[in-house]
Amino acid sequence: MDPRYAAVTGVLADYFDGLYNSDTAMLARVFHPSAHYVCATDGTLLHLGMNEYFPMVDRRPSPASRREPRHDRIVSIEFAGPVTAFARVECSIGPKFFTDVLTLIFVDRRWQIISKVFHYDIKE
Repeated sequence: MDPRYAAVTGVLADYFDGLYNSDTAMLARVFHPSAHYVCATDGTLLHLGMNEYFPMVDRRPSPASRREPRHDRIVSIEFAGPVTAFARVECSIGPKFFTDVLTLIFVDRRWQIISKVFHYDIKE
């Protein structure tokens, strides 16, 4: 297996665990400090930096604390050269089911998420 693939899947596993546990220390390890968090599901642009996103995660009860079932799934991983990757993943938090398009870069000798653009649907 391509070692880049294994490294990116490891980052994605930590990403899922960080979201499920609302663990911003773990998320800070997978997101680049300059990463972008972007959504327009409701028709308006939401564009946050990590300094705005992490406090939101800290304030919400974790899915783990509510014993929510996990719906984590890596849909695809593509490489656009030796230091750029794109991952499409799915997960859920509360009634929201997310499709995340993550761009990862290899800097400082590790893969990091530099952008998260996502859409969500509300579970009935």
